[in-house]
Amino acid sequence: MTAKTRSLVAFAHVADVGRSIGFYADLGFSVENTVVPQGRSAPIWARLESGRAELMVGLASGPVDAAQQAILFYLYYDDIRQARAALVALGHAPGEIQYPFYMPGGEFRLEDPDGYVLMLAQT
Repeated sequence: MTAKTRSLVAFAHVADVGRSIGFYADLGFSVENTVVPQGRSAPIWARLESGRAELMVGLASGPVDAAQQAILFYLYYDDIRQARAALVALGHAPGEIQYPFYMPGGEFRLEDPDGYVLMLAQT
């Protein structure tokens, strides 16, 4: 008998939860829940959602080193060209769309404010 995973949600430690909320809003995420401890004005944790995609972000206990972020987040879109154009219009600097053998619909790279690598793709 094996354990059956029902879902998986990534949790990323970030330097500024509010900044991450704003960045991921540009990717279509909305805030589903936050934690703002008594005596603080800014959230230390948030759960973000866009369709079936979920991401939790939490305030890091120390400096976040962009060079040490060794994970890729794949985000899927129906129209990769439109997604890239929207991000450029919002002032982001996504990479060019590439068409590797494993992603014939195209993909491009975008880094979040803490250096996490996002691969935006269309299958």
